[in-house]
Amino acid sequence: MLPRFDALDPAVLEYPYPAYAKLRAEGPLCRFGPGAYGVTRHADVLALQRDPRLGSEFPDQYHHLSVGDGPASAFFQRIMLYRDPPDHTRLRKLVGKAFTPAVVRRLRAHIETLVEELMAPALKAGGCDIVSTLAYPLPVLVISKLMGIPPNAHDDVRRHSIRLGRAFSAIVPQNAREEAHEAVRWLRTYIGQLLDARRENPGEDLLSDLLRAEDDGDTLTHEEIVDNTVFSFFAGFETTVHLITNGFALLLRYPEQLERLRRDPSLVPAAVEEFLRFEAPIQGTARLVHEAVEIGGHKVRAGRVLVLMLGSANHDETVFDNPEQLDVGRAKNPHTTFGGGGHLCLGAFLARTEGQVVFEWLLRHTTQLKAAGDPVREIDTPFRAYESLPVALS
Repeated sequence: MLPRFDALDPAVLEYPYPAYAKLRAEGPLCRFGPGAYGVTRHADVLALQRDPRLGSEFPDQYHHLSVGDGPASAFFQRIMLYRDPPDHTRLRKLVGKAFTPAVVRRLRAHIETLVEELMAPALKAGGCDIVSTLAYPLPVLVISKLMGIPPNAHDDVRRHSIRLGRAFSAIVPQNAREEAHEAVRWLRTYIGQLLDARRENPGEDLLSDLLRAEDDGDTLTHEEIVDNTVFSFFAGFETTVHLITNGFALLLRYPEQLERLRRDPSLVPAAVEEFLRFEAPIQGTARLVHEAVEIGGHKVRAGRVLVLMLGSANHDETVFDNPEQLDVGRAKNPHTTFGGGGHLCLGAFLARTEGQVVFEWLLRHTTQLKAAGDPVREIDTPFRAYESLPVALS
């Protein structure tokens, strides 16, 4: 009998890594629920991220079971995250043009300016809540500029996107389902209105690019543009929020690593990768088995669901030296946080760039970083997230 993993265990929600280590020691698979299995080890997760026998396009019933009937269910069936080739390939190639390294590099100076503006009052005051002051506003401002969303709509778009984000759980709590449906309704209406305006007056932004985009004569439908723009906005800020917050939380927990960064700021890119490894914002990603696969002597039949446990893979002691120790200079760091294969995260380069700018700012403008209160974890979310992280800065 495979060991069972309880993702809702309070101890797991608070700090899952001891549970992951126990699962890895017992074998490469664990039970998640009826017809669903978790993959615990790095080698298997890495291989399965690229395995064509697995897919991301789930039957309609899966989404109805997860979030209930309504706009959110249809939304999940249309976005590239839950599509397989050839639809996934077509959508990704078109939408991906807005997230290329060249586009992101042109944004770097703007990101630096935003960080300075957001954190200047915090420096003057001697502290802030990192979540509300920096971690949420910064990625929202950046992705809004990339997409051409006007400043007066930032707060509304962010609020509805956060509500939508809670619907990415395998099973969405009943009280969050209607919020998710309402969020999709609002976001579809708003993005649809922006698209109508861009048709009349195109600009230099993602929406205009999508309207112009053609690939071998294949264009996006209006519905695909709307839903994948909504998804791209969400995906473009959600991971970065938790990268920034988790990074600050880890430096508070391991002050000697912050001092190491102060002595050698060139380690910032490696530190960002280590934050992503140690506290992966997304701890697991689901795949549908199209053809039977064998994992560690266990045969998983077609129609079953495999959860690739990214958080466990990133702490696999056979791959990472001292995986439970934060090492901002870690040289070998093949973490699985951004996925792999055709579903490699589109916003990975953007998230890395924002993270690097933030922690470069920290080293350049502060001499001290301390906790200014107890951090509060956000539990009602599929992400490794904080609701509040108060810090003192000088």
